[in-house]
Amino acid sequence: MGAGEERQPAGSARPTSRDVARLAGVSHTAVSFVFNGRAEGNLSPATQERIRQAAAQLGYRPDPVARGLRRRRTAVIGLVTDEIASSPFAGRLLRGAMETAWDSDHLVLTVDSGGDPAKEDAAVAELLDRRVDGIIYAAMSLRRVRVPEGLHRTHSVLANCLPEDDSLPAVIPAERAGGRTAARLLLEQGHRRVAHIGGLDDIASVERLRGFRDALRAEGITVPDEWVVRTGGEISGGYEGALRILADVPADRRPTGIFSYNDRVAAGVLHAATRLGITVPGELSVVGYDDQEHMAAFLTPPLTTVALPHRAMGEVATRLLLDAIDTGRTPPATTRRLACDVVTRSSVGPAPTP
Repeated sequence: MGAGEERQPAGSARPTSRDVARLAGVSHTAVSFVFNGRAEGNLSPATQERIRQAAAQLGYRPDPVARGLRRRRTAVIGLVTDEIASSPFAGRLLRGAMETAWDSDHLVLTVDSGGDPAKEDAAVAELLDRRVDGIIYAAMSLRRVRVPEGLHRTHSVLANCLPEDDSLPAVIPAERAGGRTAARLLLEQGHRRVAHIGGLDDIASVERLRGFRDALRAEGITVPDEWVVRTGGEISGGYEGALRILADVPADRRPTGIFSYNDRVAAGVLHAATRLGITVPGELSVVGYDDQEHMAAFLTPPLTTVALPHRAMGEVATRLLLDAIDTGRTPPATTRRLACDVVTRSSVGPAPTP
């Protein structure tokens, strides 16, 4: 080793901002300006670039803990949810939250409570002890929720659920509008005899059916009571409901279009239609709801459906939270409803002619 070379200690400690300053030939303050977002107006573009090149050469990254202490932030947000492991949609919501947070130099620390209120309270307390900058509480099915204890002690936003006490901002799907969209998919193809299968009395079921009726009423169409069949949200419910309104009914007296509560119900409807020898979409058009991954696109025929905006809910909830963190002001306790987009495949066609 030459006399002018500097020996790196064994284990090579991470480079510091002072190392960057020496290599770039600038003051330590100048380096701080660049990495604290205060360079504009204080340093020339050439100097900023020289500092960034020196940092890249050394492999320097600002210490997030030290930076958090200075700003009284940790650059970490918490996400507490009821059933990440068991929901087919959890990945989309989590990806939306994590990528939005990452774009703003934040990490997401996720806790799955399994739907246990005591675990939710404990999770929130643990996140607060770790000084997260804010918390998102997400449910994997739309419902009203008890606000976990401690959630009001920090910036908080709800995703895919509504607070029982209306005390926090929430981001949810526009379910009623989604029901209207499903009806229009059938109406635009000339269907006038239409039915609805699946769901119970939860928020999503009620809102989707309400929107469905809205669109039909606007066209002067009323759905007969016997064509609204509440059979839950599983494949078996779709199969049972479809048999109830299609079996042993002449073609000119049965519905030509069915709006299913979700894609699993739609799968049951398609199975029943196959058993009864009713072609889809030649004799019967079927609309699903959710765009369930690994399912909707692989049914026979592939399912036209209304997609739940899980990824967008994660993104919007995280942006709301980050804005609150930046401004220090929690957004008003209002509800933001996000559009449910159509995914067009092959299960909807023109109404059959007499």
